[in-house]
Amino acid sequence: MKTTSASTANEFRNSQHSPQAQNSEEKVERSRRFISRRSFLGKSLAVGAGTIGGAGLLTSIRTAEASGGLTPGDAALLRFAAAAEILEADFWIQYNELGGIQDDEVPGGSGNPDYTEALEVIEDEMGDYIHDNTDDEITHHTFLNAYLESKGAAPANLDAFRTLMGSTATGVNPDLIGHRLTNLTQLTVDTSWWTRYRDDSHNPDLDPNFTFPQAVPTLGVNQHTAIPRTDADTTDPNFLQAIANTAAFHFPTIEQGGNSLYPSLAQRATHTEVLRILISIGPTETMHFQTWSDVAGNAPPLTAIDPVTGVSVTFPDLEVEDELFDKALIMPEPCPFLDRSLPIVSIIRPTKTEGVAMGALTFLTNMGLFIGQSPAFFAYITQLAQAADHARHGRG
Repeated sequence: MKTTSASTANEFRNSQHSPQAQNSEEKVERSRRFISRRSFLGKSLAVGAGTIGGAGLLTSIRTAEASGGLTPGDAALLRFAAAAEILEADFWIQYNELGGIQDDEVPGGSGNPDYTEALEVIEDEMGDYIHDNTDDEITHHTFLNAYLESKGAAPANLDAFRTLMGSTATGVNPDLIGHRLTNLTQLTVDTSWWTRYRDDSHNPDLDPNFTFPQAVPTLGVNQHTAIPRTDADTTDPNFLQAIANTAAFHFPTIEQGGNSLYPSLAQRATHTEVLRILISIGPTETMHFQTWSDVAGNAPPLTAIDPVTGVSVTFPDLEVEDELFDKALIMPEPCPFLDRSLPIVSIIRPTKTEGVAMGALTFLTNMGLFIGQSPAFFAYITQLAQAADHARHGRG
């Protein structure tokens, strides 16, 4: 297990883009040093909870031509992507506080030694990976919102919905308890992406009704926590390892969503620069997915029962000869694309564009990521998704 030493975290300068920092501990003897890559925006244009009711916001999103030349459709695409990245950053920050590297780039927590150790059973550089993924998502929504504002368009703002409790275990930022956007303690994790990317005969774009087998079937039912809810969750090593294993499979489950989202949104963009933004951010989500899909296969096989809910979870041994489950086969297997008369090809899937934003929102909702959120939250995020799905290439 890596050691830590105290360091002082810089304050995040915009509450919309990142949580307020406190003094944190930084792991030492790291494989590399991180160089600060950004500064946060000093201002934001608040959409605010007061604009959420009715169809007013959606109408303005669809019809208002941005002064900088963005079509309403292009603005809607970027605004939904920014909202998705804000949500991603929120839960990655929670993971980083407990099991990642806290430094000037991603400050806020102090680390949970027991949870960190369980994560490192799966990957000894897990803290670095979590840190980098967290940093990437923060820069994504910071950039997207800044770009929208530079064009005179409203950014995505979810600050009014930072109301969820989150963990109270050792290591979290106490200032953010009760101020989370996402819930990591009641997840239902769909691991069918594991076999979807190993199947050479089916593609959800061509076979929307085909059921891909789950890598970890018990994660796909009931609710599971991916972080210690309290320090009590760290007292049983077997259950704590199950929590870490759940996180390890949640990481790629989330990132494969972005893996498909960006190329799907890009097909709806009108302006070349908006297209460039979407196809430039999208591949970083693919890099995240590839990393985490490799890491998840190292989760040790075990069965554990949640002492709070009584829910059981079983993680199978994925070092098998079956090509649908073999953990070594992490490259996307060629599959049918566009038309079955064409040769199979290695691709991202799915990439159909119809209803992609609402599909992404439904995926995140079904996962349990928003358990406890308000009706106003769902109204706002649904309007953003509908506006993005309304965008059409060349039509604004």
